Amino acid sequence: MNPKTDKVLIANRGEIAVRIMQACKDLGLSFVSVYTAEDKDSGHVTLARELGGEEAIYMIRSYNDAGDILSVADETMCTAVHPGYGFFSENFRFARRVTERDRPMTFIGPSWWVIRDLGDKINTKRLARKLDVPTIPGSDRAIYDELEAEEIASNLFEFQKEQGVRNPVVLVKASAGGGGMGIDEVYSIEEFRQVYRRIRNYSLRTFNDEGVLIEQRIFDFNHLEVQIVSERSGKKHVHFGTRNCSVQSPGRQKRIEVAPGFCPESIAYSFDAQKVLDDIVEHSLSMAREINYDNVGTWEWIVTPKGAPFLMEVNTRIQVENGVSAAISRIKGDPDVNLIKEQIRLALGDEMGYSQEDITFEGVGIEYRIIAEDTDDKFAPWAGKIENLHWDEHEWLKMHTHIPTDLPYQIPTEFDPNLALAIIWGKDLEESKKRGLEFIDEFVLEGKDRKEVSLKSNLKFLAKKSTNILEF
Repeated sequence: MNPKTDKVLIANRGEIAVRIMQACKDLGLSFVSVYTAEDKDSGHVTLARELGGEEAIYMIRSYNDAGDILSVADETMCTAVHPGYGFFSENFRFARRVTERDRPMTFIGPSWWVIRDLGDKINTKRLARKLDVPTIPGSDRAIYDELEAEEIASNLFEFQKEQGVRNPVVLVKASAGGGGMGIDEVYSIEEFRQVYRRIRNYSLRTFNDEGVLIEQRIFDFNHLEVQIVSERSGKKHVHFGTRNCSVQSPGRQKRIEVAPGFCPESIAYSFDAQKVLDDIVEHSLSMAREINYDNVGTWEWIVTPKGAPFLMEVNTRIQVENGVSAAISRIKGDPDVNLIKEQIRLALGDEMGYSQEDITFEGVGIEYRIIAEDTDDKFAPWAGKIENLHWDEHEWLKMHTHIPTDLPYQIPTEFDPNLALAIIWGKDLEESKKRGLEFIDEFVLEGKDRKEVSLKSNLKFLAKKSTNILEF
């Protein structure tokens, strides 16, 4: 990393754009931020002007317009592109384009071929199984033969019965599908063949590919993550602990994240929770080593009520919840850990400068995603104007938001109505939960829509779900 020559194009918006430009400032790096017409009143636009002047902020048509983004990068002579999360963050074609164009730049994330290989769920499953990493039981390739498919399904039903599952379920999925398309549940082997044929025919019509995947449907699981950080060389890897993100909306969108993933010192589990955490960390590191992972990434796991872990996928980007992992982490005793800063400087070629032995963990962190949504109406987004957003400062609290606190703010309907992230730290789970509820009670969030209906948020949902976090 060279602060004199490196310049970062921030290809994102909102809270993550704010955090990236703050990280750049701390590292002494110049940056350029982009925004669309809908985001003209966003706090990330205001902060970019404050930190970098008018030359640090450019309007574009869309955050999904690669040509627009790269044109700004060229005009401002940026040397690196930070995609944040969402948009282009896991698009290996965009990452390749950034690094292999006539004026190449650094993509702040893993190398494009790493994003490509781990973005393929079948390929990830094969890699995991090669290393004896447990994956969700089922096929690791597209199945085209009906008898083979039926045999896999039969074995999955038997496996679930052995696990004590009273009503086993098998998922039949179009291998070429995505976004929830071409998936059906099967509740007995007797009905499997009919469902298999239906999904196979659907897949052929829709994707011109008859391939089908067969997987076990797992219920009542906890969703855990392992935070990996790797040097650009792909040879040095460390972890920054685990997270539990089991509190989600009905659409499987995370709402509360807790680090570490389990607290066996505070909660009695029916399995060796510490061993599960140790195992998923080591499994994640083994895959990072095998594929020469070379930036930040998150290995996502599910853990059954009996303590059996299964790898779901790998997210090859910085995640929303990186801050809650940082909150409990110490590097050589220093509590000021910022994983976005680590991501940037490592992507720009800095050596890591520490080993796993230098990383320690202290306390419990809770991250609340504060969202304008109606939790009584299927978590429907709320659209309107925020008139008052305020919180009390505490030494155990970090807030991240792009919402102005001194002016009214109209929530753009073009994007998810994410308002803020609150990260709470406590010396143990009990203290963190107590402080989390104190924060929610103090937090002021007021506004109205065009019909003068008061703002709806998920604050009450967050408070209710705080009472039994990390429990099964």
